[in-house]
Amino acid sequence: MTNPVNHQPPPGPGPAPLGTALLTDQYELTMLQASLRSGAADRRAVFEVFARHLPHGRRYGVVAGTGRLLDAIERFRFGPDDLEFLGGAGIVDEPTLAFLESYRFSGNIWGYSEGDCYFPGSPILVVEGTFAEAVLLETMSLSILNHDCAIASAASRMVNAAGDRPLIEMGSRRTHERAAVASARAAYIAGFTSTSNLRARYEFGIPSAGTSAHAFTLIHDSERHAFASQLESLGKGTTLLVDTYDVARAVRTAVEVAGGELGAIRIDSGDLPVLARQVRDLLDELGATKTRITLTGDLDEYSIAALGAVPVDGYGVGTSLVTGSGAPTAALVYKLVARASASEEGVMEPVAKRSVGKPGRGGRKWAMRHRDQQGTALSERVSLSPPEPGPLDRELLVPLVKDGEVVGRAGAEEARAQHRAALAELPPYALQLSRGYPAIPTVFDPNGDEV
Repeated sequence: MTNPVNHQPPPGPGPAPLGTALLTDQYELTMLQASLRSGAADRRAVFEVFARHLPHGRRYGVVAGTGRLLDAIERFRFGPDDLEFLGGAGIVDEPTLAFLESYRFSGNIWGYSEGDCYFPGSPILVVEGTFAEAVLLETMSLSILNHDCAIASAASRMVNAAGDRPLIEMGSRRTHERAAVASARAAYIAGFTSTSNLRARYEFGIPSAGTSAHAFTLIHDSERHAFASQLESLGKGTTLLVDTYDVARAVRTAVEVAGGELGAIRIDSGDLPVLARQVRDLLDELGATKTRITLTGDLDEYSIAALGAVPVDGYGVGTSLVTGSGAPTAALVYKLVARASASEEGVMEPVAKRSVGKPGRGGRKWAMRHRDQQGTALSERVSLSPPEPGPLDRELLVPLVKDGEVVGRAGAEEARAQHRAALAELPPYALQLSRGYPAIPTVFDPNGDEV
């Protein structure tokens, strides 16, 4: 398997990256137009992305999508065709079109490192700029982060359930074609070893893998002919799919054709625990003791955990992974939390929604993970002023964009390493699949109230 490359696409043919400015909701532009009229467009503002809660029973979330978001912000431009569309459709007026023509985000963005864990109230993204330039990033930020965080959070649970057995992401046929690419990246950050999606490898350097489906066996006149052809083409290290007809007969044929040196077999249907044990016994009986067994077929973190005592070597996960295993969105929100004071120059005053059911907490936030002497996380500390971390505490917000320029881009490999480190500092019960409360409480300083 090849090593991942830089997250940037390699040189070569392909369409130029499209602008991202129209990946938004119309109300972003109507707010912009009205704020240009009122004079509020130039008022300094701070927005935050956070989750009020985790999906029911989950104990932590995983930050993913930051790298994709930074790429998207760099391409957030309104080109001639975009402006012609907006003006021709009467969506915005001429002064707003003039503003959009020269739009460039020139503010600052901080965020949790990609791959880090988050909890309810964690300010995983902090966007500072004028109201006009910051409000336009809301929909795109939430679209990317809600999807990728949901996928990575589910993937992390699957990886923990699998233990040291590798996982391949293979959900491309179960979701939107671009969501498939993003899902592969998010899953890799959370610990999956490879993907079936070639675009994910091309764009982000995610290792790819794949052999054959049932159609390959069915197009041949016999299973033996199909296996022999695959082995001749791909070598004895390939993986043969053995559940098209009779599994036991297919295993015997596979071992015979491969001369006892077959790399792996894949089982995609049936009673997987029972079949896996039977196949392992049969492979050993036939002398193919080094042939690995990979299971696929509607697996999720719970079925993977149930297979822990079964003699298999890896798993492929599709539908459950790309749908967030029941939580397809991370329920993140993008809220205005501070604005420039009308009476005191240079002062930012807290603002927050106060409606019943969705109250907010105003003020620009900082965050720190409070840890004990063993380095185990005890709480998420969120404050209205820069924290004073102890020797074992960890500050969570890192600079991502400074004065409009990306300064904190990290590739998938760095995010993957960050996730391993973040998981290692959580208390052991954080990795349990049973329903429970967040692994650590989020504490709002200086009052000590839970967010």
